[in-house]
Amino acid sequence: MTSLNRRDMLTTSSAALLASLAWPGTRVLGADEAPKRVLMFTRSAGFQHPVIHREGDNLSFAERVLTELGAAHNIEVVATKDGGVFDDDLDQWDAFFFYTTGDLTDPSPKDDGSKPMSAEGKQRLLDAVASGKGFLGSHCASDTFHSQGPAGENQVEPDPYIAMLGGEFITHGPQQKAGQIVVDEAFPGADGLGHSFKLNEEWYSLKNFPDDLHVILAQDTQGMESNGYNRPPYPGTWARMHGKGRVFYTSMGHREDVWTNEDFFQPLVLGGLEWALGRVDADVTPNISRVTPGAHVMPRTGG
Repeated sequence: MTSLNRRDMLTTSSAALLASLAWPGTRVLGADEAPKRVLMFTRSAGFQHPVIHREGDNLSFAERVLTELGAAHNIEVVATKDGGVFDDDLDQWDAFFFYTTGDLTDPSPKDDGSKPMSAEGKQRLLDAVASGKGFLGSHCASDTFHSQGPAGENQVEPDPYIAMLGGEFITHGPQQKAGQIVVDEAFPGADGLGHSFKLNEEWYSLKNFPDDLHVILAQDTQGMESNGYNRPPYPGTWARMHGKGRVFYTSMGHREDVWTNEDFFQPLVLGGLEWALGRVDADVTPNISRVTPGAHVMPRTGG
């Protein structure tokens, strides 16, 4: 029996009714297969982003978008802020989707008053991914479980969660329209993005990239406002293997109009879901040193 409370179950059960919903620009995959189950975790132990703020028993904006997108593609998404779920049966989930901040084991979060993960629950998550479960993170998933050491430096030994995810938040500037370079147009969901695109978003400056990263989108830093981007292009969306588990992350996802973007964000997230769940394959050969050779260069004049 999981620790998901009745409110979590009520707010997600209606997603099954939306299975006929068609999202423009996406393709229904896996319709003849048993539904895959994804646990969306949205606990905030730091800043709580407006897109995952709940009003009463209602799903947050991002939770609603992902559950509806999943339901339209034979994926059951269950959203929770209850960290106790990671002490329960993780075999019931095919993948995990994080939109989180801070030390999720902190019992005194700043914003949402939710139950923390236990240290054992964190390790069970990492073990589950290493054993073959999928993992996806959006935006502030990289602003979670920060590594020990100076924020303005790469760490030799990042936090185990960061090592699994593949990158860590440093800072961000003002929301602005900036470019994404599509370095892998063959990755699921990226085939219709073109060679590059621009989007108004809160862009993260990131660090602690492993050498085995497969970059999908690179942040084009040219002309960006804020010293935090005063650096060469670096990974913004990627895939990697963590043991047997497939890991996908995108720095996008701050704004509501990004979550509803059917040209770039939704196709990419759906492609990441299908890949992380093992429904489609992709070549995720490490390419970070080739496509973003300056990825490890830190911002030259602070944040």
